[in-house]
Amino acid sequence: MTVFVGTSGWQYKDWRGTFYPQGVPQRLWLEEYARRFATVENNSAFYGLPERDTFATWRKRTPEGFVMAVKANRRLTHVERLREPAERVAQLMERAEGLGDRLGPVLLQFPPSLRADPGLLDAVLARFPAGVRVAVEPRHASWWTDRIEAVLVERGAALCWADRRSRPVTPLWRTADWCYLRLHEGRARPWPAYGRRALEGWAGRIVEGWPEGADAYVYFNNDPGVEAVRDAASFRRLMSGAGRTVAVPAEPAEGWETAGPGGRDSSHE
Repeated sequence: MTVFVGTSGWQYKDWRGTFYPQGVPQRLWLEEYARRFATVENNSAFYGLPERDTFATWRKRTPEGFVMAVKANRRLTHVERLREPAERVAQLMERAEGLGDRLGPVLLQFPPSLRADPGLLDAVLARFPAGVRVAVEPRHASWWTDRIEAVLVERGAALCWADRRSRPVTPLWRTADWCYLRLHEGRARPWPAYGRRALEGWAGRIVEGWPEGADAYVYFNNDPGVEAVRDAASFRRLMSGAGRTVAVPAEPAEGWETAGPGGRDSSHE
């Protein structure tokens, strides 16, 4: 198992002067990020799908072995609500493939109002090329059925495990031979940090639920302040301490270390 741990996005202005040194311009933040983490979830593609050249440029700006997960554009998931997906999926993949060997899983996050439809789900997943890993993050309770689980299994797509307020908000189904986890908001202080018990709980679920040969992708979406990068660094240490292989930068940055969760108020986990 290789565990890839990072954050959902990297261009947050309140990370300047903490995670990013004050003198590093924003145009070089991806390079600086890649000296600290070996993966990132690109959530900017959700709001506006970049051109293929932009994805190719991101590939050139990141080192060998770096992995970029891509959140599918909202036109597919939120505007057209999965209907007639052929054109949207083809466009997404044609552009994202500019990442070459840096391309990680594609995340499909559904709007909270989108109710379950096994047929639509199957039709969307069928449009992705063979070999592309797809994670699905539904957010309506109607999706938690045996039929939906079966479609994910049949298509080899991973149900995205998701956390909010230090609690799972999805079933912990294993629908693929790899794992995808998103952590949106913890209950420790300062908000929206995760405390040690919450992080240890998720590390334990991965270790207990997945064999050593399975890959896991873990992204922290609690970006206010610098909590996401602190929690990601802490989680990476936990997984390494559990004996799992953790992806780290080939030439890690020196002089930057995050505070672990032990010093936080974890009474509200």
